[in-house]
Amino acid sequence: MNDRVAPPMIATPDGEAEVALVLRLSWEDVAALGQEAGRLAASMQRPVTLDEAASHRLRSRQPGSHARPQSAPQPPQVSPVSSLPRSPGEQARQAIEKINGTTPGAAQGA
Repeated sequence: MNDRVAPPMIATPDGEAEVALVLRLSWEDVAALGQEAGRLAASMQRPVTLDEAASHRLRSRQPGSHARPQSAPQPPQVSPVSSLPRSPGEQARQAIEKINGTTPGAAQGA
């Protein structure tokens, strides 16, 4: 038997609906959502939460489009440790570096 209950839906005063969800995302998807939040914050001239970025992304999708943006295929990066499993902490660190545009071993504070 499935004990899960559908989350409650709340009508907001601005005529929209609010539903609380729990999503499991890869660190790469979290990084992309962070970048989307940064772009949205720059255009709105105010801080933006990841919830707002996700909502904006869902609203602005074209009908029939996929959740992930389509881009030209990129060749895989060859790394001697790419096939080794990474810890969640390592994945988070790499996602943050990707968002910030920093790379390991880059000169810091010259």
